[in-house]
Amino acid sequence: MYLNDPSIPSTLHSPSDFYASLLQTSLKTRDPIAGKSIHARVIKSGLHLGVFLLNNLINFYAKSGLISDANRLFDEMPIKNTFSWNTILSAYAKQGRLDTACLIFKEMPERDSVSWTAMIVGYNQMGRFENAISMFLEMISARIPPTQFTFTNILASCASLEALNIGKKVHSFVVKLGLSSYIPVANSLLNMYSKSGDPKTAKAVFDRMRLRSTSSWNAMISLHTQSGRLDLAVAQFDQMLERDVVSWNSMIAGYNQHGFDLEALVFFSKMLKESDVKPDKFTLASVLSACANLEMLKPGKEIHAHIIRTVVNACEPVRNALISMYCKSGGVEIARKVVDRSTTANLNVISFTALLDGYVKIGDINPAREIFDSLKDRDVVAWTAMIVGYVQNGLNNDAIELFRSLVNEGPKPNNYTLAAMLSACSSLASLDHGKQIHASALRLGEHSSVSVTNALITMYAKAGSIEDAKRVFDQVSWNRDNVSWTSMIIALAQHGLGLEAIELFEKMLAFGIKPDHITYVGVFSACTHAGLVEQGQNYFALMQNIHKIEPTPSHYACMIDLFGRAGLLEEARDFIEKMPIEPDVIAWGSLLASCNVRKNAELAAIAADRLLVIDPENSGAYSALANVYSACGRWEEAAKTRKLMKERRVKKERGVSWVQIKNKVHVFGVEDGLHPQKDEIYKKIAELWKEIKKMGFVPDTEAVLHDLDEELKEEILSHHSEKLAIAFGLISTPEKTTLRIMKNLRVCNDCHSAIKFISKVVGREIVVRDVTRFHHFKDGLCSCGDYW
Repeated sequence: MYLNDPSIPSTLHSPSDFYASLLQTSLKTRDPIAGKSIHARVIKSGLHLGVFLLNNLINFYAKSGLISDANRLFDEMPIKNTFSWNTILSAYAKQGRLDTACLIFKEMPERDSVSWTAMIVGYNQMGRFENAISMFLEMISARIPPTQFTFTNILASCASLEALNIGKKVHSFVVKLGLSSYIPVANSLLNMYSKSGDPKTAKAVFDRMRLRSTSSWNAMISLHTQSGRLDLAVAQFDQMLERDVVSWNSMIAGYNQHGFDLEALVFFSKMLKESDVKPDKFTLASVLSACANLEMLKPGKEIHAHIIRTVVNACEPVRNALISMYCKSGGVEIARKVVDRSTTANLNVISFTALLDGYVKIGDINPAREIFDSLKDRDVVAWTAMIVGYVQNGLNNDAIELFRSLVNEGPKPNNYTLAAMLSACSSLASLDHGKQIHASALRLGEHSSVSVTNALITMYAKAGSIEDAKRVFDQVSWNRDNVSWTSMIIALAQHGLGLEAIELFEKMLAFGIKPDHITYVGVFSACTHAGLVEQGQNYFALMQNIHKIEPTPSHYACMIDLFGRAGLLEEARDFIEKMPIEPDVIAWGSLLASCNVRKNAELAAIAADRLLVIDPENSGAYSALANVYSACGRWEEAAKTRKLMKERRVKKERGVSWVQIKNKVHVFGVEDGLHPQKDEIYKKIAELWKEIKKMGFVPDTEAVLHDLDEELKEEILSHHSEKLAIAFGLISTPEKTTLRIMKNLRVCNDCHSAIKFISKVVGREIVVRDVTRFHHFKDGLCSCGDYW
């Protein structure tokens, strides 16, 4: 068998030494059959009762993975020494069978450094880091000196837990025992300090090292890349005499993770050209991620070709990175082929979710749903991706239906799922659905998540319940970010609470929360709806001079709207002419809307003309100009404008209002006669019309922009879409409850006046959301103070 093996020393003094050497050779060659044959020879030779040889046999079986054979031999041993106990203990600990290892450890008559270290290694390998640390502290209390192997493992546990205080105490033992110069221990200290957030001490350890391995340098590079100091990482990388694949991977991954994806690709190219180191799965996953972030299909394909050409094992992370790269770079069909050709069972959820996301991003929902339905083990990421896809493509009802299925049959929704669903409810302005999602968030313990909180504020605000939005904001005072403050400021502005919005903004600044460009859109909107022209101008200066935010087209449009709504049309025009950027559709549209309100036909014609140069298909420009002419009694010019609109085949947006009753949305147009309860609705509106006229309401017949007699104008006014929606809501809901109406256009003057009277007649709050803001009508008054 091994009798002529030249690796076996010829000077062995006893048969036991000879057989022990054969067992070591069997271990090296990983030949368990040979080991068992040696065991048989030992028994035949009558040497099977010797402690030395039995210990070698137990060690052979344990390291060969035959732990039951090792355990049987151990039990049969007539005499056991500490080595025997340590061997069987280590076998169970390394296999993760820690309950059995603990029993053996407790039964041991004597324990040495190896015994304690075996338990620490077992706990560390199984991720039970707290147990490893507890075992180490007990070892110190028992006055058992740790070895360098003990320290490397316990420092790894401290690093995993980011337990800096305990790690520092371990470091003091290392110094006391004179093990600081051992490279593996020093590297473990480097790793612990790096992962525990103490780069200063990590650098001090590195600087004191007389001898450094490649791992030492890699630890420092990793430390710098993790903290975003890529300049220091490059400097460290350039000083290295020998680099391995980890060195290159640390640099490439560092660039990729900190948004320097182009630099990651350049470094990868350098790796291929200037070194003999071959990329591994981690290299390829990072560079494919960089291509995905940059949406660069061509280099992504070249990397794919490199993988095929060099026969690199396209393991799960690489294959998933390939799929993600193709999906994000517009190659979703190629990604589908990569998935179809895969035979790896573990790919299912991760890769299919990436593919699903790819189809969702290009708006191709049907194949995305087919893929989703084909998944065998759908995790919460897959469910959330599909729900987000529906929301992003405006299919909010589908998102709600899928969420119901998730609650009934799927995994537990997470904060991303809930935030997506709240976004859907915001788009639908569905308070009932939103409250159900809020209840789900409370049940799942996700209500305090920042993303869910911010989505709740927006949902309640868009659904017309500003009080609920305030309540959510107040409840998370300890967990607010910039988005929370901004969401609440915008919500208050949309509901006409401009002064409250400004007060909240000032409080935000006092707390040291830095506003961004979206915050300022909310601030300017608040000033606009409250008529705070001078304050808005001051904030415009603050944004540029103090917070160094360059105005965007949205900011300029807000300022134009601020001047226009206050009746300062010439100031608005002057502001447009002095803008450093070309006015866009929104800017000219804001001026045109103000001209419409103020009946300034000359300036309206200029604004409409400039708007139509940018967007010839803009129906709002034609309608607004025609309305201005009509309001000024210039019927001929109004007719010409409408005729021009018809000739150019520009379709006018139809004004509609809707109300949600018992999870069903009811939509109404002007003079709508399609609703199944139309007779009841028109009867109710007739009753309301009589009641409010008795109270002093005078119909604003000038709001009918056609040359008709007064009686016909009044009839048309009474049948505006929002009035029909209110009438239906009143006959379909209990008394004293709040009624919430949505409208796709701006509320007209007549409806605004009428709804104030209706709110007093019926004794209800009526909340109307139009295209620009919310109106809260109660007791004959509106929250906007008639300034909108």
